[in-house]
This record gives sequence, structure tokens and C-alpha cells, in this order.
Amino acid sequence: MLDAYETVESWMMARNKLNPGKLIPAMMRYVSEPHAKNETHEVIKYLEFCVKDLNNEDPGVHNLLLSLYSKKADESQLLQFLDTKFGSGQANGPEFFYEPQYALRLCLQAKRMRACVRIYSMMSMHEEAVALALRVDLELAKAEADKVEDDEELRKKLWLKVAKHVIEQEKGVKRENIKKAIEFLSETNNLLKIEDILPFFPDFVLIDDFKEEICKSLKDYNSQIEQLKAEMDDATRGADNIRSDIGALAQRFTVIDREEECGVCRRKILTVGGLHQVGRSYTSVGHMAPFYVFPCGHAFHANCLIAHVTRCTSQVQAARILNLQKQLSLMDRKAAKDNGGTGNGESTVSSAPTVDKLRSQLDDAVASECPFCGDLMIKEISLPFILPGESVEKASWEIKPQPASQKILPMTMSI
Repeated sequence: MLDAYETVESWMMARNKLNPGKLIPAMMRYVSEPHAKNETHEVIKYLEFCVKDLNNEDPGVHNLLLSLYSKKADESQLLQFLDTKFGSGQANGPEFFYEPQYALRLCLQAKRMRACVRIYSMMSMHEEAVALALRVDLELAKAEADKVEDDEELRKKLWLKVAKHVIEQEKGVKRENIKKAIEFLSETNNLLKIEDILPFFPDFVLIDDFKEEICKSLKDYNSQIEQLKAEMDDATRGADNIRSDIGALAQRFTVIDREEECGVCRRKILTVGGLHQVGRSYTSVGHMAPFYVFPCGHAFHANCLIAHVTRCTSQVQAARILNLQKQLSLMDRKAAKDNGGTGNGESTVSSAPTVDKLRSQLDDAVASECPFCGDLMIKEISLPFILPGESVEKASWEIKPQPASQKILPMTMSI
């Protein structure tokens, strides 16, 4: 450049009409020339103008500016450039436009260790950032360890690395150094405890130096144990209450009026077996057909309830109910055959738990809620008023037009 100042001023006046990337060879010739310490670096001035004012996103421009910052004795401009992250304001864009690997290599060559720590952190290489920061500044290492928020395990690992450095810095023998290490625990926001850092101390350290902190740790553990005991007691009481409720539920009863009708067939619930056939797999009460009574007051014969639920529920649930009925019927026939003469009764006793289990599953399937008060009634809204199988019934209600030959005689009424 013949006159660097005037050249850069003309470039800045041209603004976006020039492509800064194509001007890099000319800028490199200026950079290679010797300059006075207090002389304004015209290339840095122009590159800063491109990045800050023109929002240039060319990686070559950003890389060149970063390399020039790394060669300056004052590291503040380099750190400020790294912290600015010129691309962070854009949606779905990169946080920075320079190449981080190239920037890291430059800073390592120039021994700009604080900048290297920043770059390691930007690349999510937190362990390397903390390890390098410990060689530069302890407070910088603490700040880097505290940056990790979404990974508790990694954050603890980084703080342990810092704690080990603090303890081994003076070999951890002197009483003041031990106190300093123990005070360090409060800076971790309870992330580290005394037992976490004890392995870093020499074996010959007196236990008296840790007495207060160990007692505090034991007290914390005791509080946690008491809290767990209280939670276990609450869970035990809850389980006891549930068992009591289940026991009370098994003993619950209701009173049925002898005129009470089945909600489906409208016959009396207390119908004797001759008028209403007793279904298989149910135990009849005397000569009465088995029935269900719900807390809401509705009552149904067992067979009527099964038929109603099977008709109104989904095909999958209906198939499950019919399958349970089939299994119970087969087991009833087998039990009747065994009791008929050839069996010794042992197979009947052994199959009783299976029968009870199947019957319980059938009860849950058909009687988990009242069909007139529960979700089943709501689902019936989507069913047609006249089912496909009731076409004959539908035809019987049709009003047929009268033949033209028939006359309708007027009816007179006298008062």
C-alpha cells in the first residue's frame, strides 16, 4: 500500500461496493511490513469496520482479524472479539464466523492462554478449558467449571479437578491450606462434600483438621435419613389405609327391594331360576339368578349386563368378555364332570384359584362401572337408534298408506 491511511479511508467510503475477501492479499502485504508500536494498524481498523459496521460474515475476514489480534501484546481486544460472537444474533446461524480450530492453533502459538480457555469453552471442551485455566488463573478455572449447568456429573467432575489443584498446590499439609480447601467447598454450592475431597489429602493429615466439616456432613446425612424414614412411614400408612379400604369394600352390602327391576330386561331382580336362566360360571343365590347392584342404585341380572355391555362396548372388549365367558364355561363343565364320578376332587380344588381369577377379570370387564351412569352410556350416543339386526322390528312400525277405495268416516261427538 502506497498510503495505507488514504487507501483504507477510500475502502471504508465504498462500504459494500467492495468485497473485503478479495482485498486480503493487499492487506497481507501491509501486515508483513514493520510498523511502529503506537502506529494505528490500518488493516485492523478496516477489518473492524467490515465486521462491526458492515456485518461481514466472510470467515476469511474474521480469521485474519483474529490472527492480528493474537499478535498484539494486549490480549483484551482478542478476548473481547471472542466474547462478542458476531453471529449469535441471527436465527439458525453460527455464533461465530471464524474457524475455532484455526483460532485455537493461533492462540496456542502466540501463548494467549486466556483466549485458548475461551475457545475450548466455545467448543464445549470443558475439561480441557478447566485444565488449561488452572495453569493460568484459579478464578478463571472456577468460572469455567461453573459454566456447565445441564450436566451435573460433568460439573462435579470439573469442580473435583479444581479442588484437587487447590489441595495439591501447597501439598495440603499446612493447617491454613487445609482450611482454605475446606472453605473451597462452600464455593461449589453444595455440589462437593468433604468426603469427595478427602482422597486428595495426604494420609498423615490429622483428622482434627476436618472434625468440624465431618460433623457437619454427618449431620446432613442424618437429616436425609430422618427424611427418608418419614417418607417410608407415610408410604406404610398409605398402604395400610388402602388395605383397610379393600377389606371394607369386600364386606360392603346393599339392600334390594323385592320389586326392584333389572335395568335391561325390566324383570324383577329377585327372579327365581325358573323364570330367568342362571348363566354359567355364576353362583346362584338359592333359586335366584345372579345379579349386579351398583352404588348408584341400578341393578342388572348378570346375563343381561353381559349382553348389554357386549353390545355397546368396542369389538376388542366384547371379544375379551366372550373369551372369558368361554373359558369359565369350559372349566365349569370340567368341574362338573370331575364331580360326576370319575374324578377324586383334587383337580377341582386346584382349579378353584384359576376360576376365581377369571371370574374377577370378567367382573372387572363388565361391572367396573354402571352402564347407565358411566362412560358406556356416553359412548352409546354414537350408536344408531335402530341396529342393523332390528330391521324386522323397524318394518313393523312403518305407517302404510291407506288404499284409495277406503273412506274415512267422520266422527261426531255430542256433549
